[in-house]
Amino acid sequence: MTVNVYVPTPFRHLVGNRVQVRATGANLREVMDDLDSQFPGFGAQVRDAEGELATHIGVYVNQVEIDTLDGEATPLAAGDEVAFIPALAGGSDVVLTPEMVERYSRHLIMPQVASVGQRKIIEAKVLVVGAGGLGSPVALYLALAGIGTIGLIDFDIVDRSNLQRQILHQTADIGRPKVQSAKETLLAHNPNIDVVLHEAPLTSDNAFEIIDQYDIVVNGADNFATRYLVNDACYLREKKLVDGSILMFDGQATTYVPGQSCYRCLYPAPPPPGMVPSCAEAGVLGAMCATIGSIQATEVLKLVLEQGEPLVNRLLLYDALSLEFRTVKIRRDPDCPLCGDNPTLTKLIDYEEFCGAPFPHPEEEETAAV
Repeated sequence: MTVNVYVPTPFRHLVGNRVQVRATGANLREVMDDLDSQFPGFGAQVRDAEGELATHIGVYVNQVEIDTLDGEATPLAAGDEVAFIPALAGGSDVVLTPEMVERYSRHLIMPQVASVGQRKIIEAKVLVVGAGGLGSPVALYLALAGIGTIGLIDFDIVDRSNLQRQILHQTADIGRPKVQSAKETLLAHNPNIDVVLHEAPLTSDNAFEIIDQYDIVVNGADNFATRYLVNDACYLREKKLVDGSILMFDGQATTYVPGQSCYRCLYPAPPPPGMVPSCAEAGVLGAMCATIGSIQATEVLKLVLEQGEPLVNRLLLYDALSLEFRTVKIRRDPDCPLCGDNPTLTKLIDYEEFCGAPFPHPEEEETAAV
């Protein structure tokens, strides 16, 4: 039987720097022997001194670990995929343990991620603004992916009405600070990550101090004052921003990279106070949070991995009622006061005055995050 073999980066020098090779055999043992015959030295990489499969090597057949199959005797069919995933150490403090190799195995067998990309994910630092409807799926999927440091900024407490969509929280968390509930949930899913809590409103006074600690910022806020603040702070600090918003059955998502456009290019000024209702006033379909939040999390991972085409200079629009996605272009406005040719906005301002509405306060339900 001829099978496809995924070759991890550390072994590619043995196979002509190819990502995949082909080998023959009726079972895994025969395939390994064939690989060693085709590519001398390959066997020494995956077997120990006694000729047994090395314990630091994870082997997968069609994405299933062979320890749950028949080990080296696992039978193979034509076209099956075999992947050899070694435990790795690299980066500043990154050690990809055997447990991590198993946990992230579905990433490691992807050529666009592999071990190098997974280490990038582990080394990444991402700030999620809001632990509510959008922040919940964003933070959860980033934690599951292995983002090494996830910052959460929110000052609200869990309310029963949150539970319709905010999947970081459960009924037993009602009355608790959202960031604490969120941290417990994230660590329960992945104890390998670090969750940093910022239990305070994001303001012009603390925005730089907080944002400077992270590589990428994800905005899940549900008020215009915070939305403009996050945009301005990220641009001035040269941070990539993944923005999302939802209301009723509609959602939006985009990615801002400093120098290419910003939220002010799309919306130069906020609407008059009260013209656009909040989720607390108009409602939101709970599952909408999962759709837009997952898109935001995907954008973050694409940025970290430097793969694909992020939503830069493009606004993704989602209409759940018709189940339609459409994309419109965002152009950098040369007259933009923040990122234009002659910027006049060079520091953070009074966003309450700019938006004509105060920042949300902890006692104001559903205004800190969607």
